[in-house]
Amino acid sequence: MLLKQLTLTQYKNISSKTFVLNPKINCFVGDNGVGKSTILDAIYHLALGKSYFNPVALQNIQIGEDFFVIEGRFEKENREEKIICSLKKGQKKIVKRNGKTYEKLADHIGLIPTVIISPSDRDLISEGSSTRRKFIDGVIGQTDTAFLQHLLEYNKILSQRNALLKYFALNQTFDKATLDVYNDQLVERSGPIFEKRKTFMEAFIPIFKSRYEEISSREEFVNIEYESQLQANSHSSLLQTSLGKDRAIQHTSVGIHKDDVLFLKEGQPIKRFGSQGQQKTFLVALKLAQFDFLKSQTGGAPILLLDDAFDKLDQKRVSQIISLVDRNDFGQIFITDTHEDRTLDALADTEAGYEIFKL
Repeated sequence: MLLKQLTLTQYKNISSKTFVLNPKINCFVGDNGVGKSTILDAIYHLALGKSYFNPVALQNIQIGEDFFVIEGRFEKENREEKIICSLKKGQKKIVKRNGKTYEKLADHIGLIPTVIISPSDRDLISEGSSTRRKFIDGVIGQTDTAFLQHLLEYNKILSQRNALLKYFALNQTFDKATLDVYNDQLVERSGPIFEKRKTFMEAFIPIFKSRYEEISSREEFVNIEYESQLQANSHSSLLQTSLGKDRAIQHTSVGIHKDDVLFLKEGQPIKRFGSQGQQKTFLVALKLAQFDFLKSQTGGAPILLLDDAFDKLDQKRVSQIISLVDRNDFGQIFITDTHEDRTLDALADTEAGYEIFKL
């Protein structure tokens, strides 16, 4: 997949810009606030149908304007793919492929495999389990539409069950038969989701470890562990056992929506026992492993977005990352940096072509 041209209109802090892009490395350099991250977010928006940095769609419209439009001209398997994403206040967001509007956004996911590495990724370490679940689900979802559909249905049924529990408490009533209908629907979908997550993690963890070793020069031992209540018990039995608790707290306390992914260094949480540099290396390795996994599943190199990815890394690790992405197994890469000199130094020995855009 190759992005040949990108046009932004009234998207965040960019009024109107068009970029003709290098097939290998594109660097956007400049001070904070000039729109570097906006450009990468626009590419992500075209690929996934949503902003990486701001999920509130209306807030991506430039202040004082009524709409935004992002247009990307891609080349995939020697044919052009024109993707347009637009939103006007008071209307539904529209994503078009070659002039045809998608009825379901899920049908678009996976067309443009994309990986982003950003300072906001630190939320994967610092925030709760839902952030890490969204990460692994996002990786799987780019290659498995059935998994994505099961997950959407599970979350909808979960919301309905929680609403029913609140209704019971508010009205001092209880109908086990109705609750069992939702239980059965949850169980039907949780099994495939759990199995897919487990299978994914078994394949993903060795890839991650290999990437971390490459970046850190094998100086540290890291690991990822997948935790799920379904590893020891069936979802059906968990729902029955937790019935009293669920009624008391008025929401569903067991299921695959409670899964977590543990990030470890030397067997301890990297959140507590890892330096800023080690945490950043961990996250970069995590995202490069995502790249490797998507490539293995799709047969093509995903677009790689590096948003201020060199922040809090020493020049040695910066150069190691660039040397990794300089290999032929990587496709098109987009980099933002506030330090032009650092970017130029990192690219000094690259054999790939590159373009630097000063903003």
